[in-house]
Amino acid sequence: MRTLVTGGRVLTPATLLPDHAVVIEDGRIVSITRGRPEGSFDRVIDASGMWVVPGFIDVHVHGGDGFDAMDATPEALLGMGRFFARHGVTAYYATTTSAPAESILAAIETVMTTPQPRDGARHLGVHVEGPYLNPAHCGAQQVSDMRDPDPEEYGNWLESGVVKLVTVAPERPGVLEFIREAASEGVEFAVGHSGASYEQMLEAANHGLRQATHTYNGMLGLHHREPGTLGAVMTDDRIYAQLICDGIHVHPAMVRLLIRAKGAARTILITDSIRAAGLPDGEYDIGDGQIATVRNGIVRVPSGSLAGSTLTMDAAVRNAIAFTGMSLQEVLPMATSVPAEAMGLAGKKGVLAVGADADLVLLDPELRVRMTLVAGEVVYQAGQEVVSAG
Repeated sequence: MRTLVTGGRVLTPATLLPDHAVVIEDGRIVSITRGRPEGSFDRVIDASGMWVVPGFIDVHVHGGDGFDAMDATPEALLGMGRFFARHGVTAYYATTTSAPAESILAAIETVMTTPQPRDGARHLGVHVEGPYLNPAHCGAQQVSDMRDPDPEEYGNWLESGVVKLVTVAPERPGVLEFIREAASEGVEFAVGHSGASYEQMLEAANHGLRQATHTYNGMLGLHHREPGTLGAVMTDDRIYAQLICDGIHVHPAMVRLLIRAKGAARTILITDSIRAAGLPDGEYDIGDGQIATVRNGIVRVPSGSLAGSTLTMDAAVRNAIAFTGMSLQEVLPMATSVPAEAMGLAGKKGVLAVGADADLVLLDPELRVRMTLVAGEVVYQAGQEVVSAG
């Protein structure tokens, strides 16, 4: 299958290429040229009037459209993938929560054994958020399920080969040893639900911790004499800062502050969305018997704590532009090339470049998703037909 995407404004995202065409073969980008290239094509996609951008990558997402990673079923992963693709996500990391060991392992094994969908975003592995967290910063996670690292438990995670990111509280006994062991095998680590001191954070970074889970939320805040967890996240250039850009979890002014401190090159837009994303307000089971209430799109548990979000990645991009005054070109890397780089996928995903995976999104002038392609295949299309043969 040889596909041509033509007529749009291509954002790579580093460079704007107006009037360029993208040629796709066997799931990869084989050329990006000005104008229409010569030769025949099996499929032509007319992107006139639209932005052609890399597919979004969500490194922290629990679910959507009624499905959750902790359902531990192929149907849930496939349903999540379809929903994410409608919002421009082409790849994601299925994110767990603190839960009994068997529940977390079931979610991991489901990702390990479920084939990639033909009609949605691809799961790139698992983000284990918990259970090695600090109860004092539990948020909506279950304190009863939080515990110190168990080598037998996380040994099963590592053996699966699909655990790619783990959120931990570095101050818990045994966490530094876990980071040192698993980071050497290519697993990424994030601080989250943590009260780690500035010094403990630097030690964790020295061991291999490289991300911060939903920065600001669920962590010890900033003090001018005791920088704490947040102070280390904002000042240590080794750490990528995940950010829920919904205007609920983080005030727009603090969104601007974080991006000024870290730069777009070290900021990652995430959704942290739960199964209620894309669904009406109401009550939803968020796992382990816990019920969350959604009102006006805001998710809370009975304690009043926020419990994930109903944010979608295309909305996060639009919000980041609105909150900061930055351009699409300036914001786009935070949803594409930066998460790819943070997860060791630089040059393969999150960019439009020769040899990269053909994960593309077509955005209209209002930055609404009109089409999503994964490995060169159209997995979502909205509105009028833009695909033709020849």
